[in-house]
Amino acid sequence: MNTHALEFRNVSKVYETDGGDRLAALDEVSFVIEPGKTVAIVGRSGSGKSTLLHMAAGIDIPTSGDVSIDGQLLADLSEGDRTLLRRNRIGLIFQFFYLMQHLSVYDNVALPSMIAGDAPGLVEPRVMELLERVGMADRSRDRVQKLSGGEMQRVAICRALLKRPRLLLADEPTGNLDDENGRMVMELILSLAREENGTLIYVTHSPDFAGMADETMQIHSGKVIA
Repeated sequence: MNTHALEFRNVSKVYETDGGDRLAALDEVSFVIEPGKTVAIVGRSGSGKSTLLHMAAGIDIPTSGDVSIDGQLLADLSEGDRTLLRRNRIGLIFQFFYLMQHLSVYDNVALPSMIAGDAPGLVEPRVMELLERVGMADRSRDRVQKLSGGEMQRVAICRALLKRPRLLLADEPTGNLDDENGRMVMELILSLAREENGTLIYVTHSPDFAGMADETMQIHSGKVIA
């Protein structure tokens, strides 16, 4: 049976402020994304874009409604199982690279498999394959603190793709880069996601970068409007 890569059904997320007010970050959001699609999410700051990605990754849970990945309802999973889901089936790329500065390029990419206890002999070919594809194989033993911002994001992309995730989520992946590096990184994410037959959802403020996706989803005040 074919299943959607990601589905939101009437998803709302409400936060309570320190003053006791209720703030709706998402309001009755519903959509489906098919496997292999690339989708750009656009909208003003505070519109709910990052909240939507957090829901998709199971980092946060809805106040109401359902989120499912490949037909798996996230509400049916414990917090521990959602963590395993992120580790094994979801790749995450952020604006800030979240690399371990004291580790080498290689070790940063391999880190998810180290945590999972995968055999090093099985991990090394995949790490080097990814680094080769992003032009970083010759830097594999360098510490990441020696890298430029664009190089750090390439390492972060490799780490996100290490375990061949079916779903790749990127939150403003070019937001911390200059225009030239930003375009290079965005093109790299898109090409690698397609080569890996993954589903890519990314948040961007750039109309040009949004136009690279198969589809664009616009969010305004917590609602999907296009």
